[in-house]
Amino acid sequence: MQRRFELLVFDWDGTLMDSASAIIASIQASCRDLGLPVPEHERAAHVIGLGLKDALTYAVPELPLADYGKLAERYRCHYLARDPDIELFPGMRDMLVELKNRGHLLAVATGKSRVGLDRVLEATQLKQYFDSTRCADETHSKPHPAMLQELMQELLVEPEATLMIGDTAHDLQMALSAGVPALAVSYGAHPRDSLTELNPLACIDQPQDLASWLEKNA
Repeated sequence: MQRRFELLVFDWDGTLMDSASAIIASIQASCRDLGLPVPEHERAAHVIGLGLKDALTYAVPELPLADYGKLAERYRCHYLARDPDIELFPGMRDMLVELKNRGHLLAVATGKSRVGLDRVLEATQLKQYFDSTRCADETHSKPHPAMLQELMQELLVEPEATLMIGDTAHDLQMALSAGVPALAVSYGAHPRDSLTELNPLACIDQPQDLASWLEKNA
């Protein structure tokens, strides 16, 4: 079967997994625990996709450097408490199986830590479908292009044969910097306008429409 893109790189939170609200709530709760200013929903949502240090630094700019570890610890505590209730968006498992059967290489580029991604890949039993993964604590955080560059180098795929799929401006900016086409999804963390202004190939508004677009266009 003819494919336009050999490699499909997925963001995780807000793209494959319905975790954005849990991340936002965990950031806000951890700030309350430490008596810090609680970021509004929009500010907390903006950091999704970044590495944890970059995310907390942006979400709580008043945070003293010495207190970063305390806030990160509280965030992990709150997120892990919510973790058992977080699920994949409907249809994502079947979509990944079908894409793999079509012969695509599949990868993940995420702001999660390696420990966090490995845990969720095991819990969802999706690890077998991905040819490679990159996490924010292994290389530069988004929107730096390193994750995509490293994945393409490892899997021997050129930028024009690679597609980045994500729900944040960080994902799309990373793709632009790496010279990689991008597909936006607006059902995750960032508002549609902030995605479309970065000129993705398309913007998918409902999780159930992602598989259909990829089937027709990837």
